[in-house]
Amino acid sequence: MPGVIYEYIIRKDGSRSFTYISENCIDILGLKAEELQKDSSLFRQILLEDDRTAFEESLSASHEGDKAWNWEGRISVNGSVRWIETRSNPVASTEGIKRKGIIIDITERKLLEQEQVLQYQSVVENRVKEQIRKNEILFTQLFNNIPMAVVMLDAVGKVELVNAGFSKIFGFELAELKGKNLNDFIVPTELQNEGMDLNNVISAQGIIQVETFRKRKTGERVDVLLYGMPILSEGNVLGIYGVYVDVTSHRMMEEELKVRNAELDNFVYKVSHDLRAPLSSILGLVNLSRLPGNTDDLAEYIKIIGDKVEALDHFIGDVLSHSKNLKLDVKYDNVDVKSILLKTIEDLSYLEGAKDVEFDISSEVDCFYSDPWRISEIFRNLVSNAIKYRARGVHKPKVTIKIVPDSNWVKIAFSDNGIGIAKQNLNHIFEMFYRATEQSDGSGIGLYIVKNAVEKLEGRIRAESQVDMGTTFYIELPNRIKESESVQP
Repeated sequence: MPGVIYEYIIRKDGSRSFTYISENCIDILGLKAEELQKDSSLFRQILLEDDRTAFEESLSASHEGDKAWNWEGRISVNGSVRWIETRSNPVASTEGIKRKGIIIDITERKLLEQEQVLQYQSVVENRVKEQIRKNEILFTQLFNNIPMAVVMLDAVGKVELVNAGFSKIFGFELAELKGKNLNDFIVPTELQNEGMDLNNVISAQGIIQVETFRKRKTGERVDVLLYGMPILSEGNVLGIYGVYVDVTSHRMMEEELKVRNAELDNFVYKVSHDLRAPLSSILGLVNLSRLPGNTDDLAEYIKIIGDKVEALDHFIGDVLSHSKNLKLDVKYDNVDVKSILLKTIEDLSYLEGAKDVEFDISSEVDCFYSDPWRISEIFRNLVSNAIKYRARGVHKPKVTIKIVPDSNWVKIAFSDNGIGIAKQNLNHIFEMFYRATEQSDGSGIGLYIVKNAVEKLEGRIRAESQVDMGTTFYIELPNRIKESESVQP
């Protein structure tokens, strides 16, 4: 459809009119040419009300600058809305401001543009929705699967969400906590003020990190590294994230490390002392033998030196055994307890008084899976002690060993009728380098090795004793049949 050609003038006296308008205006504007020429205000009347102000402002701006004018807007024709575009250029005139221009129906173009805009908006909205959906999936998977305990609280500290990690560490499910105060469940009584302080700090838009402890559903203590951060939107606190990292094992390792370091310091001191003492004695004897005029029996010197060297060898053997027990992995195999005991007794038969000791071994265990080397070390130290601290005088030295099965455990009772251990010393006998009696001439780490070997096997040990009556060691060791089967080729 061709455009409507027009000529328009604003006279110096302020009157305005169309001086010319093509007849096809009836098709585009719905008005006859002669009507518009008689009353130009009819054009403004067909403009939609929302577009009239923009039309007047645009037209006035073009007149003031005496420049080309271009405007798009909507008109109402017979109840339907059309889009038109009008363009005009100034024409020289002595009568006033005169313009020639054209009005074009751009309804189809605008509808097409609007359709394209709607399509684009739809595409954008779909993409935004898809991105939101992906973000929700990512957040949900991260929240649920992160291997730490995560809780989301609302702005007043009530529980909104907890993840699987939280339930695993603390034992509470979301249904138990939803809408409730978290502090009432996991904060110990002595830390209630701290729990409230953390909420206050986070709500004040602060991010916190603190090492503390909480309690599980069972009441058991759990050491945690706690991170807290507010959830903010336009400066407003919507909620709180709390992340708990279980550091209980790390704390236990730190404590264990402190103990081991203390033991190491003591170990270094005692080793240096127990190595230097016999060496000093040997060196002293060597120097004595070199003195002019010394008529002592050198064979006696050699015997003493031999005893000192033998003691050194035993001590070094114990130190190596302790080191091996700490470093060597546990290896499960079928243990013939009675054979190990008999071989241990035979190997230690060189000890003074060993021939005088009677051993009574009773074993009801047919199949026992454990670490043969550590079992051997346990018996070596217990048999050695039983010989060294055997009964003297009227009592015949005797050692009774009973081994019985009990469900998935093997129980060992190792009893002697020796000199016994005083009550005040009994709680210290498993400490490194502790000597419970002046009669002790050993390294002082035999029972320490026994205890560590039992613990490596995840067993238990305790002792009962009376002075001059003897000592009994009760050992319980797990029978690792299933573990041994799992490693079979």
